[in-house]
Amino acid sequence: MEMPYKLEIFVPESHFEAVRQALWRVDAGHIGNYDRCLSWSRVHSCWRPLAGTHPWDGTPGELSEAEEIRVEVCCRPEKLTETLAAVRAAHPYEEPVINVLPLMGTGL
Repeated sequence: MEMPYKLEIFVPESHFEAVRQALWRVDAGHIGNYDRCLSWSRVHSCWRPLAGTHPWDGTPGELSEAEEIRVEVCCRPEKLTETLAAVRAAHPYEEPVINVLPLMGTGL
């Protein structure tokens, strides 16, 4: 049996609801007899777009800083590919930050 994953997604607040709805459409956050289980918090992030990029926010060659929302949600292994595609479709960034972490011993 494959272990479940935790996704950690960084998204601008303006697109949080779209990402959340995308996650729910693919049943991310389903834990036992509960669904739509998801946590989020505000974070301060920085990045520097490099030459040749087309950033949603920021200017190539300049350091950017902004408040973002960090979303944490569980994902079943058989749904990972579908879930990542759904997040990318709802996310405005050229290179969205989506960390996929294996969960060990959770009983999910």
